[in-house]
Amino acid sequence: MKKFLSLIAVVFLISNISCKDEKKADENASENQMAKVMAIHDEVMPKMSVMGKMVGELSSKEDSTELGLQYKNARKGLQDAHKAMMDWMQGFGNRFDSDEILNGKALTPQKQSWLDEEEVKIKALREQINTSIANAEKLLGTE
Repeated sequence: MKKFLSLIAVVFLISNISCKDEKKADENASENQMAKVMAIHDEVMPKMSVMGKMVGELSSKEDSTELGLQYKNARKGLQDAHKAMMDWMQGFGNRFDSDEILNGKALTPQKQSWLDEEEVKIKALREQINTSIANAEKLLGTE
């Protein structure tokens, strides 16, 4: 009977330790994922001012010619990307608090699901921003 109780205690301890290790691994994965999402944000955020300058340059070249319409479309692409960034930041800020974003506070399962969504969104946003800038640079001859 003592051996049986000892065996149960050992199994319980091992199970308890492994669950804690899994929980720590999940928390570390969430922290790493949050860091990755924020790194993409930090990568594209400085491009907002570049996009603003390009909007002004493109606007001054718009007219009713075919080339003028290309300038207009490129300007609109930049403005759409800028708005998408602002909307993403607002939505992200509404879903997560500063401790979760900056300090690695553990996420609830619901918030982990949201973080998965936000990672997909910010990657698509990065592509939208980079594509709109590349298109504008090509038209402006500043590649």
